[in-house]
Amino acid sequence: MLHCDDNRGMTDSYPDDEISVAIPAPPSAADRFDTLSLDPKLLRAVAESGYVTMTPIQAKAIPIVLAGRDVMGAAQTGTGKTAAFSLPLLQRMLKHENTSMSPARHPVRALCLAPTRELADQVANNVKAYAKHTLLRVACVFGGIDMKPQTAELKAGVEVLIATPGRLLDHIEAKNCVLNQLEYVVLDEADRMLDIGFLPDLQRILSYLPKQRQTLLFSATFSPEIRRLSQSYLQDPVLVEVARPNATATNVEQRFYSVSDDDKRRAVQQIMKSRSLTQALVFVNSKLGAARLARSFERDGFKTNALHGDKSQDERLKALAAFKRGEVDLLVATDVAARGLDIVDLPGVFNFDVPFNAEDYIHRIGRTGRAGASGLAVTLVARDDMRLVSDIEKLIKKKIELEPLDFDDERPRRPRRSWEEEAVVEAAVATPRSRVEPRAPADPFFDKPYEPTATTTPAWEGKAAAPAAPRSISPNIKPRKKVAALLGGTKTPA
Repeated sequence: MLHCDDNRGMTDSYPDDEISVAIPAPPSAADRFDTLSLDPKLLRAVAESGYVTMTPIQAKAIPIVLAGRDVMGAAQTGTGKTAAFSLPLLQRMLKHENTSMSPARHPVRALCLAPTRELADQVANNVKAYAKHTLLRVACVFGGIDMKPQTAELKAGVEVLIATPGRLLDHIEAKNCVLNQLEYVVLDEADRMLDIGFLPDLQRILSYLPKQRQTLLFSATFSPEIRRLSQSYLQDPVLVEVARPNATATNVEQRFYSVSDDDKRRAVQQIMKSRSLTQALVFVNSKLGAARLARSFERDGFKTNALHGDKSQDERLKALAAFKRGEVDLLVATDVAARGLDIVDLPGVFNFDVPFNAEDYIHRIGRTGRAGASGLAVTLVARDDMRLVSDIEKLIKKKIELEPLDFDDERPRRPRRSWEEEAVVEAAVATPRSRVEPRAPADPFFDKPYEPTATTTPAWEGKAAAPAAPRSISPNIKPRKKVAALLGGTKTPA
């Protein structure tokens, strides 16, 4: 495996090998897109998107992908990983562009797998923007919506397919998608796909693909499971790292406040006011908690929306679009929104709940401070969250200082008792009390003693029982007809 970082070129990562491969790092003059060997149509689309210089991950990864090598790219969120793999793949696929209307002339050449629907939709929009001056077709398929429009688009032929694993398997089983001519595979945010249980789906999908292909794996973090996955499916990959693994962005101000659970909502309101934040993304750990917190913030006067897995795909896309347009002040979300979403100029992120998985902390705060902008990430820590904070410390390798938060509108509190009063209260608490059963309301009729009535005689001392009445014949039984004895009837006794 080759290794590339900021300070040196790419060298073989196995020191025991006798042959050492050295590939020089891109020179500083290559920080502009127009210095790359990209087609003018792609450079024009990049310029129209407003990009002139490359980010570090783009400057290091694009030449390697153009050379046809497999890549493991590790970079912080918001550093342009999408362009780092989409531009060189589009450049290599330009040889296949044609004007034919036949679907057979437009087979799937490149496949990008993303863990969430929102990330897949975002990657598809970026790839379509880069490929808009070419004849290459781009499609995106994900769950939560009807399959029929996706089926029609796939059967018409596409060269670049962005998909979530579950919906792609649905189309493969329905024979809407054939991948036997695929040349390039991208696993975006692969660690997140493993976290949410997509490993069996990934293995099934990769089994359908040709063995001879170029595979790219990009993520902000690389766990041991991801490295084992790369050993199975990547061929001699080049490891491209532009920051220390599991590092947080340096342009994001990280603050940790010690706050009780009951005061967390007040803390968000105060920080929004004191920092003059116009918008913020609030992360919680559960879908039910997201819905409840959104309703609470609505009552507090904020324009709020919720984003979680129980909402339909249409509702999720509308909520995200309204937030990007600035129509919503607070977007309360679960970790479904923590990976890869690009929200321009988002000033702040709140971790209302400390994430259970420490790596999710890196992705949560990566929603702010994107593309070099500054941002604020606030984590509200309750007493029960100290173990989770310790896990974050181990991951980012930094000491976390908890700060107290003084509220402007302090609630009136009871005066503190003196030590004599405290002793009296403790003694009263320690003294066992006899349990007093609740008493029903008094009723004079039931409370008075029993008084027997003189005229009352028991039933067994009364009159003799009357003889039982003869049993009457049921009206449903018909009496027998009398038949003469000569005709076989019974003889009546004299």
